[in-house]
Amino acid sequence: MSSSEVAVLGVGMHPWGKWGRPFTEYGVVAARAALDDAAIDWSQVDLVVGGETVRNGYAGYVAGATFAQALGWNGARVATSYAACATGAQALDTARARILAGLSEVALVVGADTTPKGFLAPNAGERWDDPDWLRFRLLGMTNPAYFALYARRRMDLYGATPEDFAAVKVKNARHGLENPNARYRKEVSVDDVLSSAVVSDPLHLLDICATSDGAAAVVVASTEYAKKIGLDRPVRVSAVSTVTPTFPNTVLDLPHISTDSSAGEAERTFKESIAHAAYEEAGISPEDVSLAEVYDLSTALELDWMEDIGLCKRGEAEVLLRAGETTIGGRIPVNPSGGLACFGEAVPAQALAQVCEVTWQLRGRATGRQVEGATVGITANQGLFGHGSAVLLSR
Repeated sequence: MSSSEVAVLGVGMHPWGKWGRPFTEYGVVAARAALDDAAIDWSQVDLVVGGETVRNGYAGYVAGATFAQALGWNGARVATSYAACATGAQALDTARARILAGLSEVALVVGADTTPKGFLAPNAGERWDDPDWLRFRLLGMTNPAYFALYARRRMDLYGATPEDFAAVKVKNARHGLENPNARYRKEVSVDDVLSSAVVSDPLHLLDICATSDGAAAVVVASTEYAKKIGLDRPVRVSAVSTVTPTFPNTVLDLPHISTDSSAGEAERTFKESIAHAAYEEAGISPEDVSLAEVYDLSTALELDWMEDIGLCKRGEAEVLLRAGETTIGGRIPVNPSGGLACFGEAVPAQALAQVCEVTWQLRGRATGRQVEGATVGITANQGLFGHGSAVLLSR
């Protein structure tokens, strides 16, 4: 095991849905499941890193202490992370950094959310330096409008069709059938997708993910600790990427603002740079990847991510999809969990949920959706305000 790796001792989740309960309850369920999976006692955890649930409430803003209190104060150190949809990966990176620095030995990372009904919206008030607020104020753009612009871009550049987008949903819905944590566990057809309501042309209702309640948790430790408790071949976190964009950004994901330009020529787009940094850190190439869990806010965005993380060249994602290469049993399964198509967004939890799924896959325990022989998995996620994340796990 590399000296820059940490061991995944346990993972756990609270099922996704619309439960209407306080998010802390979901986080406790996920945390206890992860501790049980790790076969360690809560008293052995010396660091808790919580992913913030930003809902204008005190408990959400100090999530590390929130979960430590809910589990019963044990004297652990705490930290709290927020990066919108990339929150879970940033929280994991915080835990990893303290472990690698020798400041902690066993860490619990938790993210949980209770979402409002409808599209996610910014908090009230005027914030002229907030890109998220500006897009609503200046453009009136909800997330699905951005998703649709990206979908239209794929159609114009690469000849993607609404049927291709629908095929992504069909695939992910089939993957999620056997996932006990998924909110939606029902097969759909291309016709079902295309006959659902148009939300933002060319995307239909079934092309776009929902907002959900849910939680995920991961217990990580030093590789030395893993050996001490008898884990000789654990799943390992080989890299975590949390890169920011580089100006000039030739493809705008959301409005990006900076006081100064860093000038020069950007070698990669923002989303390309996210996975590249993880591959570089781990000494792994896209060819080594057995499966990917990517951020399918819309069906079209899954196709973009396949290219962004290097699974194929630009404009080739539809070719892989049509050939069945991205389904379980294909060359490179994408979103074997069912993805956000089956889960929906539980913002602070979703990057950790991806890590849970890859861990189960690498252990060979993803019953009903197992990618055979999986040895390396990558997650990819994008948060607002220039936060990107990718986690590489290997075994």
